[in-house]
Amino acid sequence: MNTSTFASTKTTATKTSANSTSSSTKLRDAAELGGRILLSSLFVLSGLSKIGAYGATVGYMSAMGVPGALLPVVIATELLGGLAIAFGWKTRVVAFLLAGYTLLTALVFHINFADQTQMIMFLKNVSIAGAFLMLTANGAGRLSLDSKSR
Repeated sequence: MNTSTFASTKTTATKTSANSTSSSTKLRDAAELGGRILLSSLFVLSGLSKIGAYGATVGYMSAMGVPGALLPVVIATELLGGLAIAFGWKTRVVAFLLAGYTLLTALVFHINFADQTQMIMFLKNVSIAGAFLMLTANGAGRLSLDSKSR
């Protein structure tokens, strides 16, 4: 291999590596944004459904021993927290708080493990809390308001 062939091979390898890195970055950015939107959609839609079924939600909360007067706080937590996660605003703090909120709701509303549906709901909440803890540790990513404020 002569010197010009070696230089050409090295340049091609560098370009391939740069393209691979660019593809990885784009995939990571899209996955982080998509993951945040999917995770937050559950909370935004849940908050909106509680507004639509306000009386029924108060009744359910009361039946579980939770004062219905807390419903506005619950709705605000789900709507505002969900939107903050979707847009990547104050992600680490909001994700940590929503992880706690999600675990608390699991412990209050889904502890009847004799009912398979309740056990699945409990485990779903635990899994969601895990996703929030990953956001707490890793942040929102480049496609977020958090990255724009740096």
